[in-house]
Amino acid sequence: MRSLRHMMLFAQIVESGSISAAANHLDLSKAVLSQHLKTLEQQLGVTLLQRTTRRQQLTPAGERFYRHCQAIGQQAQLAWQQAQQSHDEPQGPVRITAPHALMTTIVTPAIGQLIQRYPKLRPQLQISDQQLDLHQQQLDLALRVGPSVDSELSQRRIGQFRDVLCASPKLANAEQGRYIANHWQGHTIHHQLRNLHGDTIEFSAEPHCVCDSFHSCLALIEQGVGIGLVPDFVLAQRSDRLQPLFAGYQLPANPIYLLHPYGKQLPSAVSHCIDAIEQQIYQSD
Repeated sequence: MRSLRHMMLFAQIVESGSISAAANHLDLSKAVLSQHLKTLEQQLGVTLLQRTTRRQQLTPAGERFYRHCQAIGQQAQLAWQQAQQSHDEPQGPVRITAPHALMTTIVTPAIGQLIQRYPKLRPQLQISDQQLDLHQQQLDLALRVGPSVDSELSQRRIGQFRDVLCASPKLANAEQGRYIANHWQGHTIHHQLRNLHGDTIEFSAEPHCVCDSFHSCLALIEQGVGIGLVPDFVLAQRSDRLQPLFAGYQLPANPIYLLHPYGKQLPSAVSHCIDAIEQQIYQSD
């Protein structure tokens, strides 16, 4: 696309401060670069630069157009860097944190396959149902339920799941069972479930037992001690040991986010881990 080339050359003229300086930087003649600029202005039907023998100045239209050209150039540079990184073999340590359920079901299988392809990679997996501070803990990547309020972290939604209120078939009166809660659920439990017709069920309880890890909750629920939340992707693997309490009704979806502190300049090892985790989530859907 010749118009895209004209745009990039225009951006270089603005950033260099003059056509002469841009021509030197690009190893082009001043006449050729001036012709590119003239052609661009003719195609747009507007004047982008006011030029004299001593200075150049962007017109209001030129200022707006330059911001768009600058954004396109940054995206092109990012695409180039990411393509180059894909040829680099990821190696060295990469520190990843995730809640128990997501680590076991999503992160571990993804990283296991990645290690087999790239044996120089040295993942360090830190399981925690609490949201760890990436900067303080020197973590490279976090998988979390819900977005982060930390504006310094890059974050992207990569999937979702639903919690299901479950009990063991061993529990005779499931709806009256003791509530097994994870610590993040607080002291008062309230769930609103909805079916496809928009009908709702309100469920409230007080925790009888509180655990600081998902797997502890799961073990108690499977033993028939009580009822509690189980992610749908875990329930699918344990349908012989768990059953939903309210068939046909479901809780709201929980978004899954990937977070890292690197902005657009991702280390190769982190980039490969992100790709592997996203692929694992895609396969799990």
